[in-house]
Amino acid sequence: MRSEEYIDAPVAVPPPVPTWNIANIITLFRIILVPVFVWALLAAGWNPIQSLTLRWVAFGIFLLAALSDKLDGHLARSRGLITDLGKLLDPIADKALMGAAFIFLAFPLLEIPWWVPVVILIRELGITLMRMRLRRYSVLPAGRGGKAKTFIQSIAIALLLLPLARLPHWVMIVAWVFLAAAIILTVLSGIDYALNGWDLRKRALAENVRL
Repeated sequence: MRSEEYIDAPVAVPPPVPTWNIANIITLFRIILVPVFVWALLAAGWNPIQSLTLRWVAFGIFLLAALSDKLDGHLARSRGLITDLGKLLDPIADKALMGAAFIFLAFPLLEIPWWVPVVILIRELGITLMRMRLRRYSVLPAGRGGKAKTFIQSIAIALLLLPLARLPHWVMIVAWVFLAAAIILTVLSGIDYALNGWDLRKRALAENVRL
């Protein structure tokens, strides 16, 4: 019997994902919106004549940025556009927008207590440092608590950005209820991340892996 030679068919190699794809461009756009958002928010406090208009502008910018966050994530996953740059820029955009909103609502606008952004920023910084410490062993995945925290924080900020003095009193009550829920979720999700990180470290030490 004559032996047959089989020639391996060439394996199709997918083209590399371009760094500056539509998802990353939208993420970069969200970062660019942050200083514009801060300007509108602060200008509303400095300019009593245009305060109402500028406050709605700040609200609209925040809403646009929040919606673009959902859009760039959907595009990256559905079109295979996930890149290292996107993984870097996306959390920067989120934390910059949320952090700026909480900080400037507390000071100089004095519309929320000063300790609110302190609690939130300590939590975010602590979790970020812990992730960096643990990533040499494994990636600490985002939990449901963290996602819920981000969602409730976004709603709280959006409500607080409204010109509450011109709206029915119940809107302010709802805004503060969401802010309280956001603070609680911030603390609880931070504790949950810390416990998961501690368990991850213990497992690594048990396997003689030096973190």
